[in-house]
Amino acid sequence: MQPEGTPSWVIRENASRPVLLALYLREVLAIASPVELPRLRDVGPVGERLEIDEHDLLERQWRAWWAMTVEPEAHPSLVPLELVDAFETDVALPTSEAEALAAAIVPHAEAARAWAAWAHEGYRNASASRRGDSYRAYAGTIAEHEREVGRRAHSFELNVEVIPFTAPGVWWIGAMTVAVTDSLRADASAFDDAMHPIIAELA
Repeated sequence: MQPEGTPSWVIRENASRPVLLALYLREVLAIASPVELPRLRDVGPVGERLEIDEHDLLERQWRAWWAMTVEPEAHPSLVPLELVDAFETDVALPTSEAEALAAAIVPHAEAARAWAAWAHEGYRNASASRRGDSYRAYAGTIAEHEREVGRRAHSFELNVEVIPFTAPGVWWIGAMTVAVTDSLRADASAFDDAMHPIIAELA
């Protein structure tokens, strides 16, 4: 329990199914954005390439869905959401301005859901093998930052999504959300180094 007025921080680490699903569908639909994000390991485009105008529309609709998926409170839909039946309760899209995306993702539903379940379980197993050191990993980086700047860290919240990307690194994917490669997360020293500038920016 933090005393009133004392700075506090909250870091939530996960490999959430909605984010994993969106990234898997980014791969199979050959969506380029966000261009700074690396690709997923062992996943690639499936099916024929669309005409340029059709693909541009698909990409715009995916980007809007991606923003809603990563930080739904910061990017609420202006219209009601509707579940995509093929994904059961895993995917809800706006009832308008998402028709192309809804049609494109249905053929990939079974594979996408299976992959997201596999990736999420892989994260859970890796996290368990670290014997619950998530808090200590972040607390240590924050304590180091506090020593460097000579003050308590400012209050902040951060979401960390652990993703099986092809390249190691950390990327901002929202105002308070970063994605980190699973291989980097498994390397305690490298992970500390990679997270330090993120913590410094927030704290």
